Amino acid sequence: MRLVKTSLLGCVIALLWANSINAAATEISLQLPQIETSQYHRPYVAVWVEDAQQQPVKLIALWVQKPDWLKDLRRFWRKIGRSDTALVDAVSSATQKSGSYTLQWDGKDDQGRELTAGTYTLLVEAAREQGGRSLVKHEFKWPATGAFIEIAAEGELGNISARLR
Repeated sequence: MRLVKTSLLGCVIALLWANSINAAATEISLQLPQIETSQYHRPYVAVWVEDAQQQPVKLIALWVQKPDWLKDLRRFWRKIGRSDTALVDAVSSATQKSGSYTLQWDGKDDQGRELTAGTYTLLVEAAREQGGRSLVKHEFKWPATGAFIEIAAEGELGNISARLR
């Protein structure tokens, strides 16, 4: 009987711990608009966080097709792309068609450490071959339990929102 209670308690603790990890995840909603043009190419998109000194701390997502075009994501290229090819390779995935996407961020930096309290900026940059380039950013305080970020659509990017947890 004692073994069953101990095992049950262990399961409950594990479930609570797993739920607290999921609850701590920041959800970022990102839209890529439908752009009517005769020659549409899917945009390259980078989503990352910078600290108050404008230094990158976390690359959340990178959607690319060929590395040659990464330079068109100008700020991303200057801050991360040209100097940290291992991180770019680890995070990058295929370009996406127009639509709505949800990204998850656990509040940690690229080395897996919790962010320290302070001011940060969420950046989203998109560039499309034979199309435009858009860079949007929004400053936020961390930790910011329950804070909500909204960024209006601009050019190659649709509406962006994030719920910080």
